[in-house]
Amino acid sequence: MTRNQDAIEDSIERAAESVGSVWPLHSFVTANPLSGFEDQPFADAVAEGERLFGGRGYPQPAVFRQAWEDGRIDPDRLAAELDAHGISDDPESLLDEMETASQQGADVDPATEAVDRVLSKWLAAFVDEGRAEWPMPNREDGFYAAWRTLAPHDDEIPGCHSPADLPETASAALETSLSEYPQDRWELLFEHHLAALPGWTGFVKQRADRDGAWQNAAPVTLLDYLAVRLTLCDLLDAPVEPDRDETSVDEDVPLPEVWLTAWEQTYRDRLLDGIDQSVSDSSSTETDPRPAAQLVFCIDTRSEVIRRHVEAAGPYETHGYAGFFGVPMRFQGYDSKAESDACPPIVDPEHRVTDEPNGTHQNARATHDRWTNLVAATQKHLKSLKSNLAAAFTFVEGGGGAYGAALTARTLLPSAVASASNAVDDRVPKPAEFCTPTVEHEPGAHGDGDLQQGMTFEERVTYAENAFDLMGWTEFARLVVFTGHASETTNNPFGSSLDCGACAGNPGGSNARVLATICNDDEVQSALRDRGFDVPDDTVFLAAEHNTTTDEITLFDGDVPESHQADIERLREDLEDARAAATAERVESMPTGGAADAVSETERRTADWAETRPEWGLAGNASFVIGPRGLTEDQNLDGRTFLHSYDWTTDAEGDALEAIMTGPLVVTQWINSQYYFATVDNAVYGSGSKTTQNPTGNVGVLQGNGGDLMTGLPLQSLNVDDDQPYHQPLRLTAVIHAPVERVTDVLRKHEEVAELFDNGWLSLTVLDPQHDEPFHYQGGLEWEPTLATPVVQ
Repeated sequence: MTRNQDAIEDSIERAAESVGSVWPLHSFVTANPLSGFEDQPFADAVAEGERLFGGRGYPQPAVFRQAWEDGRIDPDRLAAELDAHGISDDPESLLDEMETASQQGADVDPATEAVDRVLSKWLAAFVDEGRAEWPMPNREDGFYAAWRTLAPHDDEIPGCHSPADLPETASAALETSLSEYPQDRWELLFEHHLAALPGWTGFVKQRADRDGAWQNAAPVTLLDYLAVRLTLCDLLDAPVEPDRDETSVDEDVPLPEVWLTAWEQTYRDRLLDGIDQSVSDSSSTETDPRPAAQLVFCIDTRSEVIRRHVEAAGPYETHGYAGFFGVPMRFQGYDSKAESDACPPIVDPEHRVTDEPNGTHQNARATHDRWTNLVAATQKHLKSLKSNLAAAFTFVEGGGGAYGAALTARTLLPSAVASASNAVDDRVPKPAEFCTPTVEHEPGAHGDGDLQQGMTFEERVTYAENAFDLMGWTEFARLVVFTGHASETTNNPFGSSLDCGACAGNPGGSNARVLATICNDDEVQSALRDRGFDVPDDTVFLAAEHNTTTDEITLFDGDVPESHQADIERLREDLEDARAAATAERVESMPTGGAADAVSETERRTADWAETRPEWGLAGNASFVIGPRGLTEDQNLDGRTFLHSYDWTTDAEGDALEAIMTGPLVVTQWINSQYYFATVDNAVYGSGSKTTQNPTGNVGVLQGNGGDLMTGLPLQSLNVDDDQPYHQPLRLTAVIHAPVERVTDVLRKHEEVAELFDNGWLSLTVLDPQHDEPFHYQGGLEWEPTLATPVVQ
């Protein structure tokens, strides 16, 4: 490698920090679109986003006006913030000022538009992940090499008649394009061109970093991308270097941020008003009756709603834990031909786990196989008829009537379709009924990427111990239910965005089943007792999955002993009551309003292929509470709060708190940031209206028939209508129930976490159980002086 090549690659690596990673649509992972600027104050990062991507970083003035008129911004809080920044005008005048402030969009050079259009077309063809019937040839050679071979056949590219007209390699192409520019300008130049199509470059960045099966089959790098782009700039006579008049960052806090901060403080004040700070520190005491069951849900905001109603339905405890249940694995289901990561993107999978028949319930397995084989054969036959040139026309003529009838039923009678589908599903046994996850370690067995097959005994004990440690458990019910979650929708490209983010956009039931399998092992329980977790002999662990679209909770109880069947039946009945109450609450929040039968309405939404809002997902998220359930169990948090169980009294060294703050807290900030930015500027940081989206290559969506890969959530996931947001764009408020010194120690140890608070990406309040008043973090490991006094013990 030449010195120039080293310098080019170094410049690309630094420039790429400005572009966030984008995951494929089939495994949608939420991410902060301005993650490359989290080391800067929020206002500066917003300015960088506007400079590079042309994106708005604060809510529209109309959104602030609506919040002000609705009383969501406290006048005293706003007055204090305005005074702190030397602003004396009255709120109405300031709202008018923000509305009249124009934001001029930069004119785009026609030649640059042509480069974007041509490059997007070739990227879509190259990165296709199994959608195209006739894939782009030569993909195994890499993006630049494949494009170089085919570019002479593209009528939109002038002056290119043979591959010999183009540099032979991507590195040579970049060296040629950069020959006129000094090396100290390369990074800025690369940053400009990576930001031109941040969706595509973010996807390339993620795919190259992950180095999975599709990357091995069709390798693409940011160096390839830049080589093609700069070569196209030369051929299409487009400018290579960005405008030298870079936007400077204003040292004053922008007026919209002052309003945003006041709105966030008002929300925080009202959240804290409802929290019971006198709650007992331990999760249960000797005087508390033993609950009939303990259900562990994902910290997902949708769990807050169903948890309230489960607790109201019977003598049950609910707890919050990251939905991958602490097991970093890659999972392959019984029916699946592919493996999928089942852990957050900040965690590398360490184990390969497969679902294997356990030798019981053979009739159920036979029925399942017979049905699924029939469905698979039918689908394969229909696909071959539709894609075969010779059969396509006759197939359309012959099958038109059947397809027309099905289309009519799905359009006009979605409820009937849902009922029929549910009836079929109820008759076909699920793999969970006759399979068990292979959690035991198999020496010498490996999956993709040489992952270890299963887990050693010590690893299994550790995963169970970590779960109980982080939640602060000391007592166990007869039934302990690890409850993953998944969504159910039809004709929804963003379906995976409604599944479990902690499981990389996949359903969480498999993770719940893995942890339940681990915890039911007698030897694991014996080891846990030696480590201080006194698991009673009559405690049975099982898994479940919460359907967030319908609020149905399915229990995977095939191996529960006869002694606990009555407990299971009682729980199942109470879960149905909780479902009815939760769906009634959630349906009321949908644009269509309430329904006479909320359960039926949610089931209709799963089957209606014209439904643009099957559920709200995590829209509305605004806070993250880390502490015992007693803090919030009497409060309706309206599905806006992530809830993670934590008991500081069982965490003497602070290790559990450290794990929560460096893991789930960081991920929830990503989620919150994506919802925030997609709401304030959906055209840039979201993906626009679903009605004009086109899925491409099984990797993402485009608006219209080309252009950049859209990176965020669609308009319908955030807004009630075109102009009225449902999601309130607030930065995350974190509340931790723990000694303030312990939280400070974590921040001191992990600068990357402290940096998020210091730079205003989220706020932090600590409810110190040894003091009467909360502590608000001010940055630099300093806390707001309060009237807090030690609690008299």
